[in-house]
Amino acid sequence: MSDLEAPLRPKRKKIWVDYFVKFRWILVIFVVLPISFTLYFLTYLGDVRSEWKSFKTRQKEHDENVDKVVNRLKKRNPSKDGLVCTARKPWVAVGMRNVDYKRARHFEVDLSPFRNILEIDKERMIARVEPLVNMGQITRVTVPMNLALAVVAELDDLTVGGLINGYGIEGSSHKYGLFSDTVVAFEIILADGSLVKATKDNEYSDLFYAIPWSQGTLGLLVAAEVKLIPIKEYMKLTYKPVVGTLKDIAQAYSDSFAPRDGDQDNDEKVPDFVETMIYSPTRAVCMTGRYASKEEAKKKGNKINNVGWWYKTWFYQHAETALKKGLFVEYIPTREYYHRHTRCLYWEGKLILPFGDQFWFRFLFGWLMPPKVSLLKATQGEAIRNYYHEMHVIQDILVPLYKVGDALEWVDREMELYPLWLCPHKLFKLPVKTMIYPEAGFELQRRQGDTPNAQMFTDVGVYYAPGPVLRGEVFDGAEAVRKLESWMIENHCFQPQYAVSELNEKNFWRMFDAGLYEHCRRKYGAVGTFMSVYYKCKKGRKTEKEVREAEQAHLDTAYAEVDQPAD
Repeated sequence: MSDLEAPLRPKRKKIWVDYFVKFRWILVIFVVLPISFTLYFLTYLGDVRSEWKSFKTRQKEHDENVDKVVNRLKKRNPSKDGLVCTARKPWVAVGMRNVDYKRARHFEVDLSPFRNILEIDKERMIARVEPLVNMGQITRVTVPMNLALAVVAELDDLTVGGLINGYGIEGSSHKYGLFSDTVVAFEIILADGSLVKATKDNEYSDLFYAIPWSQGTLGLLVAAEVKLIPIKEYMKLTYKPVVGTLKDIAQAYSDSFAPRDGDQDNDEKVPDFVETMIYSPTRAVCMTGRYASKEEAKKKGNKINNVGWWYKTWFYQHAETALKKGLFVEYIPTREYYHRHTRCLYWEGKLILPFGDQFWFRFLFGWLMPPKVSLLKATQGEAIRNYYHEMHVIQDILVPLYKVGDALEWVDREMELYPLWLCPHKLFKLPVKTMIYPEAGFELQRRQGDTPNAQMFTDVGVYYAPGPVLRGEVFDGAEAVRKLESWMIENHCFQPQYAVSELNEKNFWRMFDAGLYEHCRRKYGAVGTFMSVYYKCKKGRKTEKEVREAEQAHLDTAYAEVDQPAD
């Protein structure tokens, strides 16, 4: 939307928080960045120490830690103690939603030791990992073996547990689905302290399908077996500029990975990686990647770009150069490609450090980047936190592929926010209806990107300050999110729960399906031990009264239409 077309909004009167946010970079440079770097380094040393241990030793430690968790759960007195949650501090989570439920009474269980890679099984092509293993840690181990998780979320700090219990996506999700779709087994400690292994075809198959998106409210995840795939040393990345309307951009994006003849499962026609970044209502760059060998990458005439070096141009700005110089191809070392958005946190780094993308800063201090999201949250305080809820948007819209153009037009009209991120993913048709599910009858429509067993969705990533905020105009962030959520419900979209949500309980269960989830809550004794997923995601502080009410509730949800699956 151009400035001339932008709606006229009254100017917003600045308050002291505006100036604090404007000069927050001082705190970031002198406090957050040094501490972040120290924590990253100490974490790295801990990971190296873990890698030196044999798998047998790691398994022994894992078993001991599981016993500690089981014993801790058995000490809980349901009549006196609060609901169970992990001992992790509320500000540590990577998502921007503060973990408000931990501010009320609760019973803590420490899962901090669960950060080891337990096994790399090259025969079964499985990585067995603990929940606090993060993406940086796993790629550091697997990539030198020419192996990788089928879906590697871009930011280093994202953990296996968060990506399973919550939401995880990557540019390969158009082939493999969301991160949770690549898990073949969950090891869960249930409310009664029993340890079970859930797979899609054993006696705990209902639990297997219910765990994703449950936010840890069915049991405590202590290990997972995740699918591995063979990879090569480089990613051959093609940057293709697109100029046109938002509908034109949406179609070009679809064409970049979804053959119009419907041959979606043909690896010859479908790239290994896909993403699109939209820089304005008329300009975007579509990127498609294919794994390439070291020999191919180093052939004469091919360009290799080591995007992981600290002084390199931030990736989203590097991709934008395609709008000036046209289509181009380059080779990026695979691990550096996986984590291409880490250093600048997509484009959020520009708001955190306005000069952070300048060459002088990247060269002198780029090695300190990125600031840990947890430290940014820990140093913001209540007033800053509320300011960001109102003046800043971090949302992901999981929308059917054929509705991407409509979603882009909605965001442009209501938020005027750029850049935007597009990443496709399969949403599989499963034997049971899970919290998120494809549209009924999608397989009969034969739309672009769909297959008989999966509907193609897209994550529209909306991360930045809206246009009115950048212009100093009045903007109601909470109301904008409410409108967005209403649009999502009407269009069969889903909202990842890491984000700040304005959904009430009724609308939460209109967006998500409660049937299998609540069936498992009852069957596996989670009621009265773990809080419900809505309660856990609910915005705002939780009072002692709310905690008691949640403990007494038996999930007879007035709003959810529950179809109980057969045992």
